[in-house]
Amino acid sequence: MAVPLLALFIGCILAGSLVYCILVLVSVRSYLGQPYGKGAGAAISILKPLAGADEGLEANLRSFFEQRYGEFEILGAVRNRDDAAVPIFERLQQAYPNVSSKLIVCGEPPYPSAKVFSLSRMVSVAQHDLLVMSDSDIRVEPDMLSTIAAEFANPHVALATCPYRAIAGKSIWSALEAEGMNTEFLGGLLVARMLMGVDFAVGPTIVARREVLDRVGFDRLKDYLAEDFVLGKFAAEAGMGVILSRTIVEHRIGAESFLTNASHRLRWARSTRRSRPAGYVGQVFTNPLPVAFLLCMLQPALWPVLILTIFVRACAAWAVSVRVLGKQVNWLLLPVQDVLSFGFWVAGFFGNTITWRGRRYYLHPDGRFELVARPTNV
Repeated sequence: MAVPLLALFIGCILAGSLVYCILVLVSVRSYLGQPYGKGAGAAISILKPLAGADEGLEANLRSFFEQRYGEFEILGAVRNRDDAAVPIFERLQQAYPNVSSKLIVCGEPPYPSAKVFSLSRMVSVAQHDLLVMSDSDIRVEPDMLSTIAAEFANPHVALATCPYRAIAGKSIWSALEAEGMNTEFLGGLLVARMLMGVDFAVGPTIVARREVLDRVGFDRLKDYLAEDFVLGKFAAEAGMGVILSRTIVEHRIGAESFLTNASHRLRWARSTRRSRPAGYVGQVFTNPLPVAFLLCMLQPALWPVLILTIFVRACAAWAVSVRVLGKQVNWLLLPVQDVLSFGFWVAGFFGNTITWRGRRYYLHPDGRFELVARPTNV
């Protein structure tokens, strides 16, 4: 009796997952129906928090120095002059003397989020009121600022999240993670946008008017691990216009080992669980393949359901990765990634600590975090 009841329960989850995949397809069409333009607009300050010489850092930064745009500046921030990113940034300053740029040495942050501290220091010296906050592992097309400026020509737009196309490093683990980002993660954002509107900001590139940061305040962000998410949440709660941009950026994933990759994926899962617990539980519907596998293990006669699930999941993956991001799906890696993603989702329910840049932090229920151990060599 227990097996049929369990199969029924899993079957209900699978039904919800298939409905979710259909919603992904509809949400892709809705997202692509947004206006997509290019043009000059307000002067822009690009803010780049830096920490070490990440793989591909020089090429990533160069893509911002090579923007085809009227008036913009690039600000970089490091903790100290010994940071390996310093000579790279300075080399680009010399190569592009016509681009206004400045490197800021911030010192050690007085609170948990070093990124928020770096951003606050850069905002304080930024010359312009439209701010592009972009991580060091982001690479962009030369017209990125033009497409952003066109969206912010609408005075009601105050903050935008830029979706990203993940580009894997040479390791299999980074390739698997990239497949998940390109076929699963963005799909969830598109569905949320369609059903509930955009009341969040996620990802490694966020664009905001200065007034957003003035009203939200860095003091409200400094203790949160997912500072991007809460920035969008606070802005939306304040009645400011938040959108999911049509501007696609590239997120360059380094060639990570399994342990390094697993550590940051687990950090991401636990952070998401703390930032939006209800949404995290709902992620059970975003991985239909593992659910279908479990159902067929319990009830082998239902194997046609597995075929249907593969087809529907493939359609959703193709729509997000190919139509939105312009990235072909690796069909061999997709089922493996879906199983891994499901496993990390389950693991994310357990534990309240994360490791980030060699430091161990405790995650509070409201998403804030604090240092609980001294730096290690891990």
